[in-house]
Amino acid sequence: MYDLTGFQRDLLYTIAGKEEPHGLAIKDELEDYYEKEIHHGRLYPNLDTLVDKGLVEKGQLDRRTNYYMLTSRGTREIEARREWEDQYVDL
Repeated sequence: MYDLTGFQRDLLYTIAGKEEPHGLAIKDELEDYYEKEIHHGRLYPNLDTLVDKGLVEKGQLDRRTNYYMLTSRGTREIEARREWEDQYVDL
């Protein structure tokens, strides 16, 4: 996970929090969080990077709509990241 951008990490967390979200659902969640528009040219290449790294699986809902879900590796990476964060943040 150390080689991901902050935006890519946010994508992972967003996907983890939804059940097989499609691209526009992920986009809407991140726009709410960032309080600004997320362009398709930013969203989809970063999703493809996560797929290429084996952290996210992409499936097809219909001819125009893909869904995304974490792979077991993606889940392990989030768990490892949270354990690392817990060393430094005591809330």
